[in-house]
Amino acid sequence: MRAQFSKKFERDYAKVPPFVQKAFDKKLTFIIKNLRHPSLHAKKFEESGDIWQARVTKSYRFYFRIEGSIYRVISITEHPKK
Repeated sequence: MRAQFSKKFERDYAKVPPFVQKAFDKKLTFIIKNLRHPSLHAKKFEESGDIWQARVTKSYRFYFRIEGSIYRVISITEHPKK
């Protein structure tokens, strides 16, 4: 598996604090190796759009689609329930 990033994700990533960027970089290595890594808490977020959600930190999540052997990372945002 490998990752590709949307323009929106790149803008979002540039705006989050450095500690969140560092945490995301670590989580990205986990997801590439194992979607079910316990710290990711990955789950289907939106069935109709085939969008998944995974944890970056307690307060941040990232959203992605699985397209063959590619994770298309859509965005990184604060969790609305933080």
